[in-house]
Amino acid sequence: MDRYDVMVIGFGKAGKTLAGALASRGRRVALVERDSGMYGGTCINVACIPTKALNEQALRSAAMGGGDEERAARYAAAVVSKRALTARLRQKNLAKLVSAGVEVIDGTASFVGPLAVSVAAADGTTRELQADDVVINTGSRPFVPPIEGLATSARAFVSETMMELDRLPRRLVVIGGGYIGLEFASIWANFGSDVTIVQDGQAFVPREDEEVAEVVLESLERRGITVLRSARTLSVADGTDESHVSVEVGGEARDLPADAVLVATGRRPNLEGLHPEAAGVELDERGAIRVDERLRTSAPHVWAAGDVKGGLQFTYVSLDDARILLSAMEGDASRTTANRGAVPYSVFLDPPFSRVGMTEREAREAGHDVKVARLAAAAIPKAAVLGKTDGMLKAVVDAETGHVLGAHLFCAESHELVNLLKLAIDQGIPAATLRDAIYTHPTMTEALNDLFGQVG
Repeated sequence: MDRYDVMVIGFGKAGKTLAGALASRGRRVALVERDSGMYGGTCINVACIPTKALNEQALRSAAMGGGDEERAARYAAAVVSKRALTARLRQKNLAKLVSAGVEVIDGTASFVGPLAVSVAAADGTTRELQADDVVINTGSRPFVPPIEGLATSARAFVSETMMELDRLPRRLVVIGGGYIGLEFASIWANFGSDVTIVQDGQAFVPREDEEVAEVVLESLERRGITVLRSARTLSVADGTDESHVSVEVGGEARDLPADAVLVATGRRPNLEGLHPEAAGVELDERGAIRVDERLRTSAPHVWAAGDVKGGLQFTYVSLDDARILLSAMEGDASRTTANRGAVPYSVFLDPPFSRVGMTEREAREAGHDVKVARLAAAAIPKAAVLGKTDGMLKAVVDAETGHVLGAHLFCAESHELVNLLKLAIDQGIPAATLRDAIYTHPTMTEALNDLFGQVG
């Protein structure tokens, strides 16, 4: 049995960052990954990076216009470019770990004891590994609901396989109105697909501020994206040239012809074949690994990081998980999930939607007396320069302290702007400071002068 100081299972952001850092400090580290096509993790291969690469190409394609054949050709070229990008990043990630001294082991890991793992390689051989500390970083995978005909449809895709579709679908049906579904709907609409979103609930993006959510919905509909709410998907049936998605909307049956069907109904922790119970690792009611604020599992010296532990599924959260683990293993254990501050996020629509902190309702329910600031994106000079005047900005401020409690930004470059507001929330920077700051012109950031000028 091969022994290591630390064994990481899964090549995701948290695991690879931690493995490289520990190896560079002289620890003997093994990283086990069952799929060489996932070196570097979900983000660079099937999520953040390839989707944003496609999004940029889609935005350019929408601006260029043209006929169906031209749009289809640009789409096919974008998929090829995306594949080349992810291939480069995979090799870069592998080389970085190897140069740091990490032993990368290809194979499927299964726990055979508290700190012991069996790794089955593709050639049928196995290795037994043991470590003083084991980190589970196996990520998550798309959830496919038990809808009749969906699992066997040749035209049904999850987010990961949708990006490998070479031919631009003329009609795309998206099952699920969450963030992944909305982002893909926006991308493919910009490439030229006729997109319909089917969501089971009536409320549109119910986690978000209702006022901003309505503006987002109106923007999507103006772009020709159809959103069916309170809609239940009944079945998917393949025909010779198209598929048919049967849905029920308000008690009325509807048939949606589709050249492609995207299943965007959430993700689940990826623990297939790992057998965490053999290590004494407990799961929560959603099937995620249960951890404490330092990412310790129920088993001594077994840790979990990234999507597999549930909670927010963002690559930068996984990066912070690596910081927490490094603090626990090599530092004073002062960094925890409790002190990571407000977590921002962006949904790359057109324009992007970004949020950090509380909604107005959440702030009031938490007992805050609040002031609310609103600004139409059309009022921002840089938005006019970019030709992106759709959207609005909304901020929630504590009336007593003047501190920013939350910000909701549906505007061009919101994914950059939201990071400044995260810093303001975490550091208690008053809204008045943001209001009176000098920003370069013309930029989207200078909108903060006018936005926070509304709250005194």
